[in-house]
Amino acid sequence: MTKPVVSPQFELAKLYYDRCDIDKATELFTVLCEQSKKEKNWLEHLKCLNFLLRISAELEDFDRVNVIKESLQDLVLNEGVEITSKTYYTLGMCTFYKKQFDMAMDYFQKSLNIAFSKNDKEDICYAINGMAITYYATDRLSEALKEIYNLKVFFEVLDIPALKISNLMLNGHILRKLGRLNEALEIFWECYESLKSEKNMFMYVSLLYGMGLTYQDKGEVELTKTYLKLAKSMVSPDHFKRQARAIDEKLEELGVRPHNDYDLIFDSRQNMVTERKRGKVDFKNQFILLDLLHLFMQHPGETFSKEILVKRIWKQDYNPAIHDNKIYVTIKRLRQIIEPDVDHPKYIFRAKNGYYLNKSTRVLLEH
Repeated sequence: MTKPVVSPQFELAKLYYDRCDIDKATELFTVLCEQSKKEKNWLEHLKCLNFLLRISAELEDFDRVNVIKESLQDLVLNEGVEITSKTYYTLGMCTFYKKQFDMAMDYFQKSLNIAFSKNDKEDICYAINGMAITYYATDRLSEALKEIYNLKVFFEVLDIPALKISNLMLNGHILRKLGRLNEALEIFWECYESLKSEKNMFMYVSLLYGMGLTYQDKGEVELTKTYLKLAKSMVSPDHFKRQARAIDEKLEELGVRPHNDYDLIFDSRQNMVTERKRGKVDFKNQFILLDLLHLFMQHPGETFSKEILVKRIWKQDYNPAIHDNKIYVTIKRLRQIIEPDVDHPKYIFRAKNGYYLNKSTRVLLEH
């Protein structure tokens, strides 16, 4: 096989993946996959396929996973390509996501055998990591801890930051399952410090989820909700379906309704509004409109007079000659932005002495 040269395009695709921009990552990896296939650069081709496999598994598109697996079989039969240790590791992760743990362990063992035969220490680490998470998932915690110890020995001489953090997080989850909750949190905070230099969004989400579970075990409900909501805000259910569903399931256990149960969601942290049908609404830095909507959403069904609106939104004293038209135009612009059907508004209504948000509107204010 030709030794691959890591191209800027590959690094860019990986960066998109790390930042959870899955659409762009998939597009770039697909293009690079085709290019490397034409050039018969099989190692780079397999690297791209590995990412496409992981993305498909995270999206729970297992039909796509099977298509990629068939293409791998074609490479072996028609081109004589040798499947790498890392590819077997990726296949193991895909199978792990389907909770087929025995099959996943078989893949990880194959990955480990190939890595040992080539004395590739980095691939050995990945294979051991796969075995450790499988032991954890099947509650074989002592065996998982043994593999974690083996990895710590390798990390003394190898610099694999992402895998080291992943292994550390797994250690935290094991301590959580053992009831050693304060120790688990200490490890998770250590992961947080390490992630400052890695800037891997997917791992941030995993970390926040782990911290949320730990606070849940400690009985600290509000902190649990805070960390799970933070995790949810960082991951798109369209891009990381498996992880988003796991977060939603935990939030529902805590009585937090899923976002698609709400008509309007106002995220104060990001000054972002989501409407059930229109999705994320772009206010284009029109803060007057944002403030007006926020006021309405804080008090559904309550009528705000023109005098109060002018005082609360513009911080001025009401003057009909100045403000009547301004209020009318502002309400019209707000409707154009948030109403699914501007000609038949369902949210903002006019009363005899002011305006109000339909009291049946299901709103969520996130702070």
